[in-house]
Amino acid sequence: MTRSEQTVAHRLIGSGPRRVIVLHDWFATCAGWGAVLDYLDTEEFTYAFLDYRGYGDRKDVPGRYDLPEIADDVLALADQLGWDRFALVGHSMGGKAIQQVLVRAPERVSRLLGLAPVPAAPYPMDEPTQALFYGASEDPEKRRAILDLVTGHRTGRVWQQRMISHSMAASRKEAHAGYLASWHTLDLSDAVRGNPVPVRVVVGEHDLALTADLMRATWQSWYPNADVVSLPGTGHYPMHETPVALAAVMEDFLRE
Repeated sequence: MTRSEQTVAHRLIGSGPRRVIVLHDWFATCAGWGAVLDYLDTEEFTYAFLDYRGYGDRKDVPGRYDLPEIADDVLALADQLGWDRFALVGHSMGGKAIQQVLVRAPERVSRLLGLAPVPAAPYPMDEPTQALFYGASEDPEKRRAILDLVTGHRTGRVWQQRMISHSMAASRKEAHAGYLASWHTLDLSDAVRGNPVPVRVVVGEHDLALTADLMRATWQSWYPNADVVSLPGTGHYPMHETPVALAAVMEDFLRE
């Protein structure tokens, strides 16, 4: 991958007729989806996994590092693939990014699936939380504290360290910080309110940050065709914690 990037680098899984673009969270990359990839239906679906600028396979691609830029790259990737319409899956920060794509090109989006997704409004943080999150781009122990919180204090240090090591190695610090400033403050709530697109929001029962109550108060109140599914036995990372159950919940919705 060169810094000029003539095409949008991505990873394709499957060859089915149902087309899905998948966006990762603030810590991971498109290579960080865990065991859930082993349980996706590759005959019915084609999944295109995108790394953001400054992350993963696109770590050396320069950018503004904000959600509108992610939306631009999603639409460029869809054009590159020849996909006029597609579903979107977004995890955490990626859940807010898919809403930015919807705002930009509503006629191209067939449905939204948010996995522990950040809502469209600015995300509220008190001073200690803001210090924790904004310090995480430089401090791996702050990343560990966030991972421990969002998985309900249920994951061990080995898994946490693997996540931290991947996150630190696979993303540029300035990209990590830039995307936080965007997903934390951006307000898309008025732009998405009342949109009839089918929406499913999946939350882990042990996620202490992005809870089912928060999803009902935000996503479900703004999208008239939204449902909220609470997934047992998992926190913020069901692709690692409960991959078989997550694959089933995802594809039940995506094939409707």
